[in-house]
Amino acid sequence: MSEIRASLSQGINYWWLLFSMVLGLASHFSRTIRWQMLIEPIEKKTRLSNTFFAVMIGYFANLLIPRMGEISRCGVLSRYENISVSKLIGTVVVERLSDVIMLLLCVALVLALQFNLVSGFLSNNTDFSSFTQLFTSVWTYVIILSVVLALRLLKKWYSKTSPYKKLKGLWAKFAEGFMAVKNIKNKWAFVLHTLFIWLMYFLMIYVSFFAFEFTSHLLPVAGLTAFVLGSLGMVAPVQGGMGPWHFMVIGALQIYGILENDAAAFALIVWSTINAMIVLMGLISLVVLPLINRQKA
Repeated sequence: MSEIRASLSQGINYWWLLFSMVLGLASHFSRTIRWQMLIEPIEKKTRLSNTFFAVMIGYFANLLIPRMGEISRCGVLSRYENISVSKLIGTVVVERLSDVIMLLLCVALVLALQFNLVSGFLSNNTDFSSFTQLFTSVWTYVIILSVVLALRLLKKWYSKTSPYKKLKGLWAKFAEGFMAVKNIKNKWAFVLHTLFIWLMYFLMIYVSFFAFEFTSHLLPVAGLTAFVLGSLGMVAPVQGGMGPWHFMVIGALQIYGILENDAAAFALIVWSTINAMIVLMGLISLVVLPLINRQKA
């Protein structure tokens, strides 16, 4: 920590970090509109304020319990807009699939531009041996077959019970929300919002380079590499990517000649800035949502 403090003592331009936070808010606002576009065909057009605050509460919940945000924002919006949670979860799954596609496209772009650097980093820092052994083991397929047979037998008995009928109804609502993407009024707007969200994500990292003297000289391709590797770190089921995100960003910056302590200082400050904005907006949302809906209630 003393070495990281020494790196930080070189000076930080906090205006760039503030600009990064503004870009983050722009991405969240765009995500709000995109979610509204998915919800409208299956139910109604939700209030922009309720939807935005629900999204921010979802991000805030992810800092408390990994992957809780998707369920939380659906529960919040369901409460204030009187929409089925199951339908909303279906729309969120569509959102996440869109994000996965964008992440894969970004990975492909980075590999195309910096194949040797990135592939070397991944090969030196990732171990897929356990994963490959899982799919080459006979026991894996024996277990899968046993589970499938057990579920089929269980279904014959369970299908006659009342809980099964309720679950079937919930699944139908979920499927309706999932298929909402087919009925979006303006599909090109949905695509453009998706591109804008991920452009803002990239710019949040890249503009932060200018806040530190030791990263201010890096080109956009370095920002793209740090962004993509950091996004892969965010996939890990931990609060806000804490740990994996730092490791991946530090490694990405080292690829471009940034010293480890400087890279650690960058990762620490940028992650803290991004999540400070999420915490602040999450708390504001928790307070404001009941107030703006009091008259309606």
